Amino acid sequence: MTVETAVVLGPGGPVGTAWLAGLAAGLRRERIDLGAADLIVGTSAGAIVAAILAGGGDLDRLAVLPSSTDPGGLRTDPGRLAEVFATLGDTELEPAEARRRVGRIAVSASTGGEEVAVARMRSVIGTAEWPDRPLLIPAVDAETGEAVIWDRHGSASLPEAVAAGTAFPATAPPITIGGRRYIDGALRAGTNTDLAGDARVVIVAEPMAHMSGTNGVTTGGATVVRLVPDAEAIEAFGPDITDRTRWGPAYQAGVRQAPHAAGRIRACSVTM
Repeated sequence: MTVETAVVLGPGGPVGTAWLAGLAAGLRRERIDLGAADLIVGTSAGAIVAAILAGGGDLDRLAVLPSSTDPGGLRTDPGRLAEVFATLGDTELEPAEARRRVGRIAVSASTGGEEVAVARMRSVIGTAEWPDRPLLIPAVDAETGEAVIWDRHGSASLPEAVAAGTAFPATAPPITIGGRRYIDGALRAGTNTDLAGDARVVIVAEPMAHMSGTNGVTTGGATVVRLVPDAEAIEAFGPDITDRTRWGPAYQAGVRQAPHAAGRIRACSVTM
C-alpha cells in the first residue's frame, strides 16, 4: 500500500498528551483531520491521542483532565524511577541492555495493578476496538528489551496496546499480553518516526522536542512537517511533564498553535 501521508505523535507524559490533543482538536477546527492520514503512529503519550484520532473520537473532551487519569490505585515509585533514569543515562550501556535493565526495574517497581491501567486507558480513548484505519503503537518487551509494534492484527486489544505503550518504567505497571510483559514504546526509538515508512509527507508532533532535540527524526526522503511546542506552550507546560495541574493550559496551548500548524501542513499540498 502506498502511504501518501503519515502522522507520528511522540511521547510527552500527561502534559504532552494534553498538548497533542489540543493541537489535533485545533487542527480539526481548521478543517485538517490528522485522523484521516494513511498511517498513524503513536508513541507513549502519542499513543493515547493517536488511538482517539484513528477512531474518529472526540478530542474536545480532553480539554479538561479526564477523571480516569486520576491514578486510582496506580502510582509512581520514586526510588525505582531514579534508577530508571540513571540506567537510561548510562552511556556505557548498549541500548538493548539498558532496555532490559529498566524492564527488570519496571517489573519490580510498586506501581499498582495492570487491570486498573488497562481500564483507565479504555476510558480515556473511549473504545475497546481497533479502528479500521492503519494505527501502529510500539512497546518494548520488559524481559528481552525487544520491540513489538501493535496493530489491529495483533493479539493486544486497543486498551491493552495503549496501556503497554504508555507504561514508562516505575510510573505505570508493565502490561501482560500473550504471557509477555510490555513497557513504554518510547524506549524503542524515541518518537519512532522510522515507522512512517516511505510516506511522501510525514507530520511529526513532538511534545518533548524542547527537552530532547530532534529525538531521532529520520524519515528518508519524505517531506517532514515537524510540529513542536513554541515558547508560550513550553511556559504553559511548566518544568514537570507529569504535572496534571498543567493539563488545561497545555491543551489550550496546542489549540492556539493549530492555525499556524495548519498553514504549514497545507503548504505541503496535503489533503486531510
